[in-house]
Amino acid sequence: MQIVQQTQRALRLGLLEPGDRLPTAREVVEVTAINPNTVLKAYRELERQGLVAGRRGLGTFVLRPLDSTADSPLGAALDDWARRALASGIDREGAAEFMDAALDKHFPKEEQ
Repeated sequence: MQIVQQTQRALRLGLLEPGDRLPTAREVVEVTAINPNTVLKAYRELERQGLVAGRRGLGTFVLRPLDSTADSPLGAALDDWARRALASGIDREGAAEFMDAALDKHFPKEEQ
């Protein structure tokens, strides 16, 4: 489900916008060597979530963005936090570890 997660991330960050066409399954397979059925399964999941829609003979298109924090107070707070982490000498990996720890604390992972 990495394709689903990457697409969701692109939607959240505004890298994909409504009307954009996703690469065809064939194009994804040529670049990544992922099984075509895996790509189609991911696209179906994105359709199920209402994020994209397939148009016969034209491709799969983005319907709507995901909520973005980029222009929100939360996004500004995260940006400020990252700026302060950098200024205090924390490298990217260290900042990611702090963020992961906070996410694990507040968003416990489901038991597998």
